[in-house]
Amino acid sequence: MLTYILITLCLSLAGVAGLQMMYLFYLDRLDRERKKRLHELEIRCKKMGKRLADAEFRIAEQEQLIDALYTEPDDGEVWADVLDDR
Repeated sequence: MLTYILITLCLSLAGVAGLQMMYLFYLDRLDRERKKRLHELEIRCKKMGKRLADAEFRIAEQEQLIDALYTEPDDGEVWADVLDDR
């Protein structure tokens, strides 16, 4: 009778160990997928950072162009002379 109890105990412990191994493999697979996803996100972040820097540079250039085109000189005295001539 003791032999059957020991066999049952050994099989149940083997089952628990097998279950723990399966869970360990599952966690390992999740860790690998998480690392792969993190790597993809880092690459995407670098690309987005480059695009942002390019966009900021282009916006700065356009603002300089707009400022250069639409900057009106202070010609208050010239207008006063033109109005006085009439």
